[in-house]
Amino acid sequence: MNHHLSKKKTDSSRSRRIEMKVVHTIAEVRQWRALFAGSAKIGFVPTMGCLHEGHASLIKQSKQDNDFTVVSIFVNPSQFAPTEDLDQYPRTMDADMTLLKSLGVDLLFAPTAKVMYPQGIPLDVEKQRGPFVSVLGVSEMLEGKTRPNFFRGVATVVLKFLNIITPTVAYFGQKDIQQFVVLNTMCNELFVNTTLIMMPIVRGTEGLALSSRNKYLCDESLQIANNLYRGLHAAETMLTQQRAVCTRESLLDTVQKIWQPFIDQGDFKVDYVSFADWTTLEEVNKFDGKVIISCAVYVKDRKDTTRVVRLIDNVVV
Repeated sequence: MNHHLSKKKTDSSRSRRIEMKVVHTIAEVRQWRALFAGSAKIGFVPTMGCLHEGHASLIKQSKQDNDFTVVSIFVNPSQFAPTEDLDQYPRTMDADMTLLKSLGVDLLFAPTAKVMYPQGIPLDVEKQRGPFVSVLGVSEMLEGKTRPNFFRGVATVVLKFLNIITPTVAYFGQKDIQQFVVLNTMCNELFVNTTLIMMPIVRGTEGLALSSRNKYLCDESLQIANNLYRGLHAAETMLTQQRAVCTRESLLDTVQKIWQPFIDQGDFKVDYVSFADWTTLEEVNKFDGKVIISCAVYVKDRKDTTRVVRLIDNVVV
């Protein structure tokens, strides 16, 4: 009986909520969070803004699973190297807020860098001060080889958000699958009391994974970029149908055949193609377990040939 009464109370309070609350400080988040210190389930979706349907799918799942949903928008300096595109990263706060309101988000937390990094956050790692989180092992694989401090920055900022918001569940997209593995390892081994859930990649009609960085490419180059997924999907199909006889070489050759024309034309420059163990992210030669087929490819923009955009994608078999 008490359970039903509390459920009715929760439903009633939800129906009275009219607009999304927007806050910028930790104190404001904690004040809001204290209102629901009891049994309310809080879902959290961390983002860097420039929101698209991929983000919307995470928010919709959180709305379905939880009593309240919190979204953060923060372009995190500590995951950018000095040579990367922090200043150019697309910022679309007005459009983002319109989308979040339409999805029924309860709280938007949009802090400044000073709030998240009280000692400041220079891009040069040697000059950074304060606590940082390194998840050794899984962080050095794949993306970590090209972007050596990337996951240190991601793990640090996500742990800060989890400590500030204390959500029941946090949602992440499969497109950044290594990020999920790193963060899940962090939460499990630092005993963080939040469950992480990975949601499927949201793709365009021809397969391109939705990404904020897609905005950097012209329409023609976006069309060409659809072939990234075509290559991975061909390897996925081969592994699904012929797992017993597949080799790394045969899978790589399958991907290469689809990508080669675009490599030859200068549209693609491959950073890596990986066939890795689901848990350790170590490269595998035998495919008797769950395998992540992933890639990072530099795509040249055909309209502005000085612009090159690094896109990642993956499938899990």
